[in-house]
Amino acid sequence: METGRYKDGTTLVEILVVVAVIMILAGLVTGIATSIDSYSRERGVRATLSLLDAALQEYYDFTGGFPLADDPVRSPGDNCEILYSALSSLPVSREVLEKISGKVIKNEFNPTAVPPVYEIYDPWGTVLNYRYNSGDSFPVLTSAGPDKNHTTVGDNITNR
Repeated sequence: METGRYKDGTTLVEILVVVAVIMILAGLVTGIATSIDSYSRERGVRATLSLLDAALQEYYDFTGGFPLADDPVRSPGDNCEILYSALSSLPVSREVLEKISGKVIKNEFNPTAVPPVYEIYDPWGTVLNYRYNSGDSFPVLTSAGPDKNHTTVGDNITNR
């Protein structure tokens, strides 16, 4: 019997094909995981905004008005502190506010304030912005979105 030139085994081409298939699958899984992460962050922001809307409605029902944050020069951190302080000052709105995850309520904007003043952050680590002018029908709450910039409006998420 004559022995052939080739021996049984795996060729380099076969190995490269398997590696290519694995890389394609890894790319698909990474893309899906990224979109799921983005979707869950957006849903988290919307849930937080809904709870804040409910807390604001409770505040309004109790006081007859909304906390004012109408200074266009004031930063989102200052506006959010005004919102959190006002909502936490009344038991009816504080009860709704307490349903918001503690992971997004922090004292980062003004950590030296005594007593500490808290802000509410989105999943991307940016403070939410609160705006209310006395002529508005309802306050506007805004997350800066994935780009973490309140001035670009393409990816901002609002309660309206």
